[in-house]
Amino acid sequence: MAEPWLSGTLGEYHAVVRAVLHGLQQAQEDIEEWTDDLIDEELWARPSGLAPVGFQMRHMAGSIDRLLTYARGEQLSAGQLTILKAEMEPGAGRGELLALMEKTFAAAAAQVRATDPATLIEARGVGRKALPTTVGGLLIHTTEHTQRHVGQLIVTVRVLRAAR
Repeated sequence: MAEPWLSGTLGEYHAVVRAVLHGLQQAQEDIEEWTDDLIDEELWARPSGLAPVGFQMRHMAGSIDRLLTYARGEQLSAGQLTILKAEMEPGAGRGELLALMEKTFAAAAAQVRATDPATLIEARGVGRKALPTTVGGLLIHTTEHTQRHVGQLIVTVRVLRAAR
């Protein structure tokens, strides 16, 4: 099966929007594939001090939500900050984490699809310091950041599997 960016889909979208959508789709597929045989205990294991798979999944969901909040020109809510602080807390099982990821990816895809390409160059501020970027920069970083953590998740899964 071809990776999303090679699937010939989403041709009706601006190249930036299409790339972000394909990147998020690839991340979702990789997460499902690489976690398919993990037991709940493994989701929160820290082999060789690596961040747990469960953390990676929560962090991806939270960071996607936070980055897209900034893309909308909004500031983070108290609830988002609370979720950020709890990302490393163990406990959630694979089903719960996959449901969180599915909900997050669906909401992200809807927002990205609805993005008017003319707004990609609009200025946005990130964080309390309102660090400068653009709508396009935030969308692209959403995919970059997610892919980075998918890679970390894959490394952790490989270490876990090797230790079985």
